Amino acid sequence: MIYHKERAQMIAANLDTTRVAIIGPGRLGTSFAYKLGRDNKRIAIYYHNADVCKAINRDHINPIHLTEDLALRTGGMDRVPRLGPKVYATNDLEHIVENNDFILLCVTMNRLPELLNYLKPMIDRKAGDTCLISPIKGLIADEITSELITPSQLIHNHLYNLEHKCQVACVGGPFFDVDIALGKPVCLTVAGKRRTANIIRDHLLMFNRKELNAYYNFDMIGVEACGALKNIVANIKGLADSLDLGDSIPGTIFARSGVEIRSLSRLLGGGFQAFQSQAGVGDMYVTVSSLASKNYRYGKYFYELYTGNPIETNLKVLGRIDGTPEGPNTVRNVYKYLEKKNMYSPLFSCAYTIFNKGGNKNAIKDMIIHACQFDKRKNEYIGPFSRLMYRLVPDYWYRRDKEFFE
Repeated sequence: MIYHKERAQMIAANLDTTRVAIIGPGRLGTSFAYKLGRDNKRIAIYYHNADVCKAINRDHINPIHLTEDLALRTGGMDRVPRLGPKVYATNDLEHIVENNDFILLCVTMNRLPELLNYLKPMIDRKAGDTCLISPIKGLIADEITSELITPSQLIHNHLYNLEHKCQVACVGGPFFDVDIALGKPVCLTVAGKRRTANIIRDHLLMFNRKELNAYYNFDMIGVEACGALKNIVANIKGLADSLDLGDSIPGTIFARSGVEIRSLSRLLGGGFQAFQSQAGVGDMYVTVSSLASKNYRYGKYFYELYTGNPIETNLKVLGRIDGTPEGPNTVRNVYKYLEKKNMYSPLFSCAYTIFNKGGNKNAIKDMIIHACQFDKRKNEYIGPFSRLMYRLVPDYWYRRDKEFFE
């Protein structure tokens, strides 16, 4: 234990914050490239398509993602800011790994396992140490145990024999990619080993605190769980806002989904406190209440374009959104986990049914009302005994969906 702690401190001491790369120039990866480029850092962006890399290096804008939204915000394509002069793109992944100490993994959760398979031998061959930073918002089932895991847990599982030369940190919200790209005031959460997280905060991200500030949170699993699960809530909220449900029920959706997020976070290995932080309620507030949120728009468009066939509707909705909303994939993985654990989670179960099982459009309104108004739980708090049992045996102490004799 002492050796691992000393080795972690040694890795942190060896990391150079001038050697930074971004894998995946989607909306979020591009926004971080803007931010770090403004801080006059040399930033290498990896993308598999050589033509896209050439376009980025030639025009200093992303030809695929984020640029149109930046044009809408700034008043025209000619006013879209350009990436910094030290930002460049390459399709050489080996170059990215070998020449950079901090690597932001700005990919979707579904693509992360494949990426890690490529990265593992490269990190192993690398002479120096590496810190992988994950701003990924998603959950996935582990291939071996079928347990639900967060991005950092997935990374640790893939790179378990490289812990002597690789550390992992995560970045939580609340933030939107457009705000980061344009230099609007944003405050992040950085979670991981304290020394590494503080290096990321103080020497990588917080160059200009008027643009970006960051807090440290020790609960990496809780931060990631909140970041993933709030996307499901945003899907529900976007859909509910398209219905004639009045102005009161959104508060219930927000509050009751918090109960489900806290319980799931605890089962996944996180703590209750993460939900009370800005990475929890702060991130969820902006995600469920703004059209800047891909997941909120997904819910609104889903109801608007609903055909009765969820697969067909999903494809239509994704065609209207730049980037990939993580909520739809996350809720499918979460629902399998709920069934496995026999866990009572009315709002998340409702979301799964609406977005995956299809049916009559008129029934959607009743399903949301039933999930909110017919909750079989009676208390709005977690009592001291339950808090103790969650701490001692979280895998067994949760609200059961079906009792033994049902």
